[in-house]
Amino acid sequence: MIEHRFPNEMPDRFRRMTAELVALNVDVLVTVGTQTAPYAKHATTTIPVVFVFVPDAVGSGFVESLGRPGRNMTGLSNFGADIVLKRLQFLKEMVPGLARVALLVNPNTEVADLYKRMTEIAAGELGLRNRTFEARSLDELRRAFDAMAEAGMQAVTVNGEGLAYQQRENVAKMALTRRLPLGVWSRETFEAGALMSYGTDQVAMCRRAAVFVDKILRGARPADLPVEQPTMLELFINLKTAAALGLTVPHSVLLRADAVVQ
Repeated sequence: MIEHRFPNEMPDRFRRMTAELVALNVDVLVTVGTQTAPYAKHATTTIPVVFVFVPDAVGSGFVESLGRPGRNMTGLSNFGADIVLKRLQFLKEMVPGLARVALLVNPNTEVADLYKRMTEIAAGELGLRNRTFEARSLDELRRAFDAMAEAGMQAVTVNGEGLAYQQRENVAKMALTRRLPLGVWSRETFEAGALMSYGTDQVAMCRRAAVFVDKILRGARPADLPVEQPTMLELFINLKTAAALGLTVPHSVLLRADAVVQ
């Protein structure tokens, strides 16, 4: 039996719905996304928790180490500093003269600071200037993109986060309207109209989460199940979006793509 709750990116719902599931004394609690795991951490120290799409399990205090979680939580990470660096590198190869890159984050999430820090480091390594823009809602997204255009940003990147996923079509349209090449983190956010995506196979990760649940139901302890880091990374490129932006994607980049939208 599966008990499902959908907080819809509303903080009060995350807290209330997590408490509801804990009160049901479920055998395993599965959390999906950057917002959900922190509430599970605070709601229970006894019910096994399998998290999916957590960027920094150690830094967030969910586990003691990736190899030996040591607590009641384990799962799968979808983020790494090398992913941010590579995404920016692909954008730099596709956008001639790229020098100023925006980062879009939701400051309501605990991972916003991590995304800022990793993007600044990666941008520095590539000789790019990075500036962060914040948005907590659809209205704030519009204002953030207007601010990017006014600041002369030449591209924008987004990492895994609930609001950006939920508003992925609006994010893609806002970027295209302001002629900002958009780099995202998954097939699902790419298909909304972004220029490119570089990141993990999210569907495969969700399926893999079921393996963790199965092991726990068979007696394994989360404390002994290592956290799995990204292994299946995908590059997608949208030539239709590139043409709308007046960009010609180098053949060398196309050769490395897992899929190209004509």
